[in-house]
Amino acid sequence: MRASNPPDWTAARTELCDLLTTAGWPPPTICDAELALHELFFNAWKHAGSLAPLVVLSLLERRLRVSVCDDSQTLPPEPCAPADPYALSGRGLHLVRSLAHRFGADLRKQGKAVWFELQLDAA
Repeated sequence: MRASNPPDWTAARTELCDLLTTAGWPPPTICDAELALHELFFNAWKHAGSLAPLVVLSLLERRLRVSVCDDSQTLPPEPCAPADPYALSGRGLHLVRSLAHRFGADLRKQGKAVWFELQLDAA
């Protein structure tokens, strides 16, 4: 059962922004990462019913990888179906794919991890 309100993603957002700011990433790229994280975090709550999605950030050299883990083993559709221009939702993964340099999902022992990568020098 899903809570009626989405979980607070403030800690994950703050950690992401602090990590990238400290590493010297440009503000527009930080905003892209923040938006993509928000989409995956919200999807973990909305579609997988996770009350507290687990967020894993890793920054190696100039590559950021953000994973959002939940308890559902249902992978996102690949590729996404075209969004209905009149629908109130359904554009989140399209947005993540357009912002990220790489995007994917991996099954885990319990649930899945949906992730994206941004490459600083590819921006």
